[in-house]
This record gives sequence, C-alpha cells and structure tokens, in this order.
Amino acid sequence: MANTAADLDSLIRLRKWVVDERQRELGALIQREDQLILYGRELEKQLIREGEVAKSDPSSSFMFGPFAEDHKKRRERLAITLAAVRKEIEDARERLAAAFRERKTMEEVQKTRAERERVETNRREQVELDEIAATQYRLNG
Repeated sequence: MANTAADLDSLIRLRKWVVDERQRELGALIQREDQLILYGRELEKQLIREGEVAKSDPSSSFMFGPFAEDHKKRRERLAITLAAVRKEIEDARERLAAAFRERKTMEEVQKTRAERERVETNRREQVELDEIAATQYRLNG
C-alpha cells in the first residue's frame, strides 16, 4: 500500500503537541529564572537596608556581620540555582528546536506526498481523457 499524505496527519498532530509541550516547558523555566532574578534583587535591597540600619544604629551594628555572612551564603546558593536553571533553559531550547525540526520535516514530507498524489491524479485523469478521445476518434473516424 502506498503512503499517502493523509497517513501523516496523526504524526504531525503529535509533533505539534510535542512542540507545544516543549514551549510550555521552556516558558516555565524562563518564569523560574525571572523569579530567581527578582529574589536576587530583593536580597540586594535587603542588604542595603540592613547596612543603613547598622550605620544609623550603633547598638545593632554588631548584628550586621552575621547578617552579611548569611547574605553571602544565600547569594552563592542563588547563583548556583540560577546557573542550573539557565542550563535547563538551554537544554529546553535545544529540545524545542529538535521538536520543531521534526514537525517541519513531517510537514515537508506530507507536502511532498500531497504534491506527488496531485501529479499522479492529474496523470491518471489525462490518460482517461486520452483514452476517451481515442475511442471517440475511432468511432467517428
């Protein structure tokens, strides 16, 4: 049995679904990255506020050292987490690109098959018309 363009419809739908899933996955990771960046900004604001409090209130300045040390550890953990999320984003982009290429390949195969089917249908119709014309010529001739 010959492969037809319609045979690929379900595969193309599956590939579109995979592309959509990869886009959602990438979107979620980018959103996570944005949240981590906002958290990092908030940490910096917090450090600035605590530094100002320590400067203005000498009695609380002794607590700034441990706070700054804890802040440094949180920034380091954040940097590690952010690097991991960015690596996941890079991987997700590659998976999305691969899924998109697969979908496009299927669509191109379908387009090629549809064109081949159209050409074959036109050829058959022309053969039939030629036979009809030859038959009429023989009958009338």
